[in-house]
Amino acid sequence: MKTILKLPFLILTLPFRAGGDNTPAGERRPRRLRRLMVITGSIGLIAGLLVLGYGAYQMMTGDSEHKPGSGITTLNFGDVTGGVYDRPVVTSAPTPSPAPPLAAAPPPPPPLRDAPYRIRMPKVGIDAQVVTYGLDAKSVPEVPTNGAEVAWYNFAARPGTGSNAVFAGHVTWNGHAVFWNLDKMAPGDDIYLEGTDGTKVSYKVSDVFLVDANDPNALSVMDPTASDTMTVITCGGDFFYVGGIAQYDYTHRLIVRAALTGIQPGSGGVAAGG
Repeated sequence: MKTILKLPFLILTLPFRAGGDNTPAGERRPRRLRRLMVITGSIGLIAGLLVLGYGAYQMMTGDSEHKPGSGITTLNFGDVTGGVYDRPVVTSAPTPSPAPPLAAAPPPPPPLRDAPYRIRMPKVGIDAQVVTYGLDAKSVPEVPTNGAEVAWYNFAARPGTGSNAVFAGHVTWNGHAVFWNLDKMAPGDDIYLEGTDGTKVSYKVSDVFLVDANDPNALSVMDPTASDTMTVITCGGDFFYVGGIAQYDYTHRLIVRAALTGIQPGSGGVAAGG
């Protein structure tokens, strides 16, 4: 490095070292011109060498102003959780397949199915056949055509299936009918539905009350319920003459409400309780 720094000085003094001052007077002016040209070229050469020397010095010593981290942000993706290097390479985006529709679970079969069954109220001695009825042409609930049967309405829930199972029967039919003593039922009394296959659906009375037969809201006792319920309907209140085929009617309807307490399966059935 010292040699590189001395080189410009040697070049600059070279014209003064070559020869003496023995040149004739007539030749001094051209020689001075040549000497000036040599000096000028030497200065340019010295400047170039200085630039080269400074560059070489910087290469050997380094420059902290341009080191990574000095004013430049360096990203290390390997330190980023969930970053580029933490994910598998996917050459093409797969097309998601549509999720299969969820199949609705089939409702459980009704405990009594379509087999014939009877309604029993031991406290008042009721033991009668249940027959399926519906609505007439005017959307009015049909009534049993005799005094011995009890109607189950097919627009209501089947017994033991989670909602309101509605039954109806006469209190009189040329004398006493099936529900003549229904008004003697009280909360806590038992009602049973018993199928010919041995199935037994048990209820316990929760309410006994009257509704006005002319009140449109009275029909709400037939509406669905959130729990497994039995609703039994017959005539009640005062007996009065109306004429025509019916001859007589009652001012009110007697309602007996009961809640499911258990299901005893028959042959091939499944036990349940409530």
